[in-house]
Parts: sequence; structure tokens; C-alpha cells
Amino acid sequence: MAALMISPLNVSLALLPVLLFLAALVFLDSFKLTPLRSVIRSIVVGALVGLAAYVINTWLREAAGVDSDYLRRILGPIVEESLKGLFLVWLIGLRRVGFLVDAAIHGFAVGAGFAVLENIYYLTAINDSNPGLWLIRGFGTALMHGSATAMVAILTKNLTDRHPRGFPWVFLPALGVGIVFHAGFNHLVLPPAVMTLLVLMIVPVVLYVVFERSERATQEWLGLNLDSDIELLEAMTGGDIGETKVGGYLMGLKDRFPEDAVIDMYCLVQVNLELSILAKGVLLARSAGLDVPLTEDVRARLKELHHLERAVGPTGRLAVSPILRMSGRELWQIYMLTRKSEDR
Repeated sequence: MAALMISPLNVSLALLPVLLFLAALVFLDSFKLTPLRSVIRSIVVGALVGLAAYVINTWLREAAGVDSDYLRRILGPIVEESLKGLFLVWLIGLRRVGFLVDAAIHGFAVGAGFAVLENIYYLTAINDSNPGLWLIRGFGTALMHGSATAMVAILTKNLTDRHPRGFPWVFLPALGVGIVFHAGFNHLVLPPAVMTLLVLMIVPVVLYVVFERSERATQEWLGLNLDSDIELLEAMTGGDIGETKVGGYLMGLKDRFPEDAVIDMYCLVQVNLELSILAKGVLLARSAGLDVPLTEDVRARLKELHHLERAVGPTGRLAVSPILRMSGRELWQIYMLTRKSEDR
């Protein structure tokens, strides 16, 4: 019967704030790094995580006999942020996240899905028509869920970029920050209305700063790497590669690998450069509000890249890795082009 008494106002207050905030984050992404379908997938994953957390928390309270207050303040945040964070580790580990901006969007989307499911449950379980309750849950608790997971995503991505060999263990300190933020909100040191106001004051500022810094870093990365990629590609196609350090490095590989393998490595570097330049061009076009369609030649290049990677094998890829500079962002570029190719 409680579900029949739900007012449209309370539903709006409980569900819309976190989704509108997420929409604002997507809109602020001038490079459109995260397509809508990926955002929706993260929301769905967040909702599924909410179901899993509900089952675990119910078991802890009813079967394991954990005190409800302890569960809400300590154990619940640990369980919930850990479950939400596992999906983010999977995304970052597979190079599906290239920059802090899309890490923030994915993290907030997972938290938003979790919060929407949680508030739907409370809307149907709590017979309370007071809009103040749903105002706090919508603008306070829901935004807290999205923000806590966004923090975990941002810190995990940042630490992974700085210490790539530390992945996935760098996730643990990032997770700790998310758990502390979540648990601090649940402790309700201040009245709920004041906690909600603090979330509304702090979270937008923090995410805006992250977006601004990430946008500047993306612009700098595009400019510097695009110039160096074009310069190296011109040397390779113009016959001047032998006069460069890259050419000397490739010549040195002849002493360690068969000639056919070295030729494949040379082709792998060239195709990778061509696709890298194209991917950077796509990002620049997106920032200008343009969508660049991919041609059949690009799809052929992608197939050639995968063929060459198989041909040279893990040892060959490791040998040319200093030239390819295959960091997380470079690998993300290839993923982005592959995704665009599959969408056509």
C-alpha cells in the first residue's frame, strides 16, 4: 500500500537530482570521451551492485547478527564501495578509461545507478510523504553515492597513470578514500540537512576542478603527442628514419630478431602512429562539436594492427614498446577507434 501513496514530487526529489547531476557531467565533457551507451551501462551496473549489496547487507544483519547501526556506519560503506569499485577496476584495467574526466563520469554513473535503486526501494518501503525526507535522500544520500564512487574512480585512474606497475593495488588507497567519505556521511555528525548542504557545496566544486584540470591535461597531451607522432611518421614514410634515434633502435633489433619479424615490427609502429594521429584528430573534432566518420581504410588499418600484433607476438611488442609509448591513454585511443568502427 505504501507504493500507492508515493507522490510525483517525492519521486522527483528522490531520483532526479543524481541523474541530472550525471547529465551535467556528461555535458561538461567537451571531448565526449564517454558515449551515452557506456554511461547507461555503468548506471545499470550500479543498480545491479545495489541489488548485490542489499543481499549481502541483509545477510550480515539477519544471519550474521551484525548490529544495524554498525552496519550502516562502518561495514555497509565498506561492502558497497568495494562492490562499486570492482567494476571501475575492470574498466581501467582493460584500458576503457583514458582520462580523469571519463573516470569521473563512469564512477558517478555507477554510484547514480546504486542510489536510484536504493531510493526506489525506500520509496516503496517507507510510508512517509514528507518531501523533506526525499529532498535529503535525493540531494544528499544519492549525490553522496555518486560522489564517493567518482572519487574512487578518479584516484584509481590518477594513481594508475602515475604508477602503472602498481595496478590493481593502487585501487586500495583510492577505495579507502571513498569508504571514509561514505562512512563519514553515514555517521551524521551534523544534522542531515546540514550534511546534504555540505555535499551540495563541496562535490560540484571538486568535480569541476577535476574536469578543468583534466581538460587542460588533455589539450596539452594532444598538442605535444600529435606533433611528435606526425614528425616520426613523416620520417618513416619519407625515408629519413635511419637518421633518427627510432631508426637506430629498429636497426639494432636486427641482431636479435629475424628480418621478417623486424619488418613486421616496423609496420606495427607505422600503423600504430597512423591510428594514433587519427584518434587525436577525432578528439580535437569532438571538442569542436564535430563527429568524424570512420572510413573503410581506417577499419582496414585496425585489422592490420591486430594482425601485426599477433605476428610479432608478446616478445616483439615488448621490444618496440619504447617506440610505441603504449601507456593507458595510447591504448585507450585504439580502443576508442575500435569502438567507433564497431558502431558503424
